[in-house]
Amino acid sequence: MSTVFSDTIYAIQHLAFEDLGSFEDVCYQLGYRVRYFEAGVDDLRKALEHEGLTIILGGPIGVYEIENYPFLQQEIDLLKVRLGKNLPTLGICLGAQLIAHALGARVYAGPVKEIGWSTLTIHHTDNNFLALLADQPVLHWHGDTFDLPEQATLLASSEYYPNQGFSVGPKILALQFHLEVLSNSLEKWLIGHTSELAQAKINIPALRQENTTHAPHLEIVASEIFSQWLQALNPNC
Repeated sequence: MSTVFSDTIYAIQHLAFEDLGSFEDVCYQLGYRVRYFEAGVDDLRKALEHEGLTIILGGPIGVYEIENYPFLQQEIDLLKVRLGKNLPTLGICLGAQLIAHALGARVYAGPVKEIGWSTLTIHHTDNNFLALLADQPVLHWHGDTFDLPEQATLLASSEYYPNQGFSVGPKILALQFHLEVLSNSLEKWLIGHTSELAQAKINIPALRQENTTHAPHLEIVASEIFSQWLQALNPNC
């Protein structure tokens, strides 16, 4: 490992079953350790001041719900400092929304609940690691969206949400969709999000079948994308 890039990757969870998924094995294969922090329980200062890679995972709360979830304010404040230092950061779903907000963009409720599997429009930009997702359905599970930060490069869009993925330079990556989902873990999501699924009138058996159809191949593609991005961050690993 490089002596400059830390050999530990920190992951901030907002919900126990939304973890690193397929990314975790990639971390171990490349020689990294993984340490989780629980938002709302743990002090996030160490994770967000970490000079190596920190990954901010998803969750069902909104960036704008600070009154109900006061810990979000510290998370946002620390994230603003982190991004200002251009430290390596990956945000997924809520994590992407937090990055967008910390960069000055507006985060707000979207036009529809986007829950299910569908393909993305991948934009032609230099070094777009998401190019491997062409024609590959991914899992969407969100109702909020964000404006594209001024300094960001748009990487991917979907039918209802134009800002599905963006980067800021080579070290900051934000993904609204769930690239990391494991095929054998979705049942935990179906149980844990049962109220949201019922309210959105989502057909759970159909969603389960889509997972069976698409998730195994997504795991392969996602691992390749994350591995390429991680090795680009640290060529000496």
